[in-house]
Amino acid sequence: MSVKMADVSGKEEVGREAVAVGCIRLRRETIERIRGGGVEKGDVMTTTSVVAIASAKLTHMLLPFCHPIKIDYVEPRVTVGDDSVCVEVLVRARERTGVEMEALTAVAIALLNVWDMVKKYEKDENGQYPYTEITSIRVVEKVKKV
Repeated sequence: MSVKMADVSGKEEVGREAVAVGCIRLRRETIERIRGGGVEKGDVMTTTSVVAIASAKLTHMLLPFCHPIKIDYVEPRVTVGDDSVCVEVLVRARERTGVEMEALTAVAIALLNVWDMVKKYEKDENGQYPYTEITSIRVVEKVKKV
């Protein structure tokens, strides 16, 4: 069996848009630390937004069947709930292929960034993460503007 990238050479460039979301469940103490600016590694919200933008732009380097595309716009939204941090990312491009993988990658890597920044506070006495969980990463909207 062989593998190959999809051939989009015959397609016209059109406006593409995708929105993906996902959340990471955290201990309430960690949530309060994020809200209060008490995370040793820095500002979780700002850093996570920057990571989401950079990740969308690097998707083709992480997923070999994704085309390198010229992204026009990435808008991350990071929100803190009672027991989770959620990330929503909008990606726009004028391209021959969709941008849902870029949106999904941005969300996934942004949530991994949150985990990395707060892992010190999430570990139990055995160094495990019994509560921390990344959940519900999904595409909530995909638009093709002809």
